[in-house]
Amino acid sequence: MAVSVRDIGIRVASAAVLAPAAVLATWAGGLWFLALILGACLLLAREWAVMSAPARPWPIAGAVALVLIAAAVPVHMGFMSVGLVVLVFGGWAAALFAKRLGQEGIDAAYGVLYLGWPAILMIWLRDDHSVIGLNWIMLVFFVTWTSDVMAYLTGSVMGGPKLWPRYSPNKTWSGFIGGLIGGMVAGGLIALMFELDLPHPAWGAVLGLAGAAATMAGDLWESALKRRFGVKDAGTLIPGHGGLLDRVDGLMFAVVVMALGRLIVLMLEQAA
Repeated sequence: MAVSVRDIGIRVASAAVLAPAAVLATWAGGLWFLALILGACLLLAREWAVMSAPARPWPIAGAVALVLIAAAVPVHMGFMSVGLVVLVFGGWAAALFAKRLGQEGIDAAYGVLYLGWPAILMIWLRDDHSVIGLNWIMLVFFVTWTSDVMAYLTGSVMGGPKLWPRYSPNKTWSGFIGGLIGGMVAGGLIALMFELDLPHPAWGAVLGLAGAAATMAGDLWESALKRRFGVKDAGTLIPGHGGLLDRVDGLMFAVVVMALGRLIVLMLEQAA
């Protein structure tokens, strides 16, 4: 697939608007970061409902958004266990609500978990009381963005065998490898430049590699979901990217891996 200069230009322009806003809210932390997450949850809930229940999306969007907000706020206040309980039972309640509307209950429940789990992990990982938390979120962002850009550029320039043609015909193995290398380098550099409380800086490269793999897995997973629902894009919010879900699908998977890495580091610190 040849590189489209226009497509790259649109992607860069979109990123130039979105990335600084996300970085500034993340740096500020507190209510600014909570507002960023809640705003994203509202937009993602709408996109999920339009995609999964196009005949009657707004009640589903409202139900999913309500659960996401109810789960995210306690986590911001330091009550992670409460957020997890709300998320699980909220998914069950959303499924019952959807079934009463004649919609697929499993889609509503999955939407709550699919969108909610990364949201509460982002808040937990940010940890307003620690500069380390800010650095971990920056690690997530830069690994995700770097692997995504490198996968796109490498795949566009080198082409070659398709990665998963059934669900994502444009993605190639060369792009996948380029994304892995890009994420690994980004993780290593962030670990060298910022304090992450890692046992060794090499952990940054390992986390970057794992985060890059998760980023591309999230992208492929969303492609499969869109194929299931018969849509090309999750929305039209972002020029060059489709919907917000099309932009953060990889980030949603990557933050789970990074949060697991952070948990392992904390456990090692306690065991030392």
